[in-house]
Order: sequence, then C-alpha cells, then structure tokens
Amino acid sequence: MTTDTSRFHLSLAKRAIFTLPDAAGVGIECRSGTVWVTLDNDPRDVVLEPGDRFEGDSHRRMLVSALEPSCITVSGSRPAALPAHSAKSRERSPWRLRPHGMSPA
Repeated sequence: MTTDTSRFHLSLAKRAIFTLPDAAGVGIECRSGTVWVTLDNDPRDVVLEPGDRFEGDSHRRMLVSALEPSCITVSGSRPAALPAHSAKSRERSPWRLRPHGMSPA
C-alpha cells in the first residue's frame, strides 16, 4: 500500500491566506466553508464551496483566501527547492532559506 505524500488537508481560519509559489498542476478542493482562489496576473477569480475543485494550469503564484472558516485539500503539490549554487555563493547569500514546500502566507 502506498501513501500519496503530495496530498494534504489544511484548515484555514476566516481571512487566512495560504500561498502556493507554483500552482501548475496543484489542485485545491474545498471540503468545508468558502475559499477564494486567485493566481498572479490572471483575470480569473474563483470561489470554491464544499465539493468544488480548482486545478492550477500555469506556473504562477496561487493565493487561497478563506472567506469563512474552511478546510481544503491540496493535491499534486511538489516541495519547493532551492537552486543549486556553490558553497561559496551560499555563504555570501543574504537569504537563509530552507526548502519548506508549501507555506501559509
């Protein structure tokens, strides 16, 4: 039996925002409540209610905003990765980033 590690459930408080850095191939399913989904530089604004699903179709940042306390399922997500750099460039970098995958806004 295999488990799908690219699928997880997330509870959002009213007005909470969940950010996905790359929406390509990522599905959002509303399990309860109501959420608003928008992509950077995309004219669409999508409102999901229980049972509704939206799948990102482009490499853009996705914001999922809870219009009320909500629960969503996120599927098809891939962990974020840092670009490969030499050890010397990492030492000089002002960014101290660790690969976290998806993160709340």
